[in-house]
Amino acid sequence: MELRHLKYFVAVATELHFTRAAERLGIGQPPLSQQIRQLEQEIGAQLFVRDRRGVALTEAGQAFLIEARSVLEGAERAKESARRIASGELGALSMGFTVSASIHPFVPRLIRTFRGRYPGVDVSLVENSTLELMQRVHKGSVDLAFVRAPTADMPGVRVETLLSEPMLAVVPATHELARRKAIDLRELAAEMFIFYPRKVGVGLYNAVVQACESAGFTPAEGIEVPQLTSVVTFVAAGMGVSVIPATMSQLQAEGVRYLPLKGQQPIANLAIAYRPKAPSSALGFAIELSRESARESPYAVGSQI
Repeated sequence: MELRHLKYFVAVATELHFTRAAERLGIGQPPLSQQIRQLEQEIGAQLFVRDRRGVALTEAGQAFLIEARSVLEGAERAKESARRIASGELGALSMGFTVSASIHPFVPRLIRTFRGRYPGVDVSLVENSTLELMQRVHKGSVDLAFVRAPTADMPGVRVETLLSEPMLAVVPATHELARRKAIDLRELAAEMFIFYPRKVGVGLYNAVVQACESAGFTPAEGIEVPQLTSVVTFVAAGMGVSVIPATMSQLQAEGVRYLPLKGQQPIANLAIAYRPKAPSSALGFAIELSRESARESPYAVGSQI
């Protein structure tokens, strides 16, 4: 039994006339009659009484009509649900981000744009460390994560770098370098550095250390802070200096100065992490929107900053 058999039956049961039902369906009357007979044979019951006065439903036909209409309505609902999910009108999406990624204006702006464009998609947000987010993407509990690349490799997870921004030195406002418009990274060689932990943000940690080593020194590690925003707080307290992504300069903390770096300049990358195998429609739309939005940013990979 196929859905078309049910459609044919409902049309005849509604019109109670084979010729009118055939016209409504857009098929010939003989093929319609043949399909109804085949349906009755498959069921093992007569559905219609046919005589010279017309067509009437049998008791079995009346019972079958209720169920046939229910099945057809269910099929329509299933089709409409699938269509709406495929078009992004419905669905669910879990987005994750690190603290440093959330500070970048790109991330909240993208989430806001996605929710406006796909209001029927239920968006949930998760904040955690890069390692934890990568593990959650791998397990499937997070669909799309915004992290600072590079990250540790995770089987089945793709990391796609979207933005690259310069990093700035942040020093106490009382520091002798604070009056300068820009400094060379080597001028911080004797300073104590405040770090965002490597296990929490490997991308940023490595970017700073590698830039310092390229400048000819290994940074002296002082305090490790649990949150990237805490770096600025500890610098303001005179506990040391640090190097942070340029977008963090929007944190107008009292007692610090943000200084551009000359020469060897570390770069902070913002990336998305996701499972490329069989993504949901909502995830596919979020990935495309991320790429689209990144191309419009002055920090887009490959653009001149």
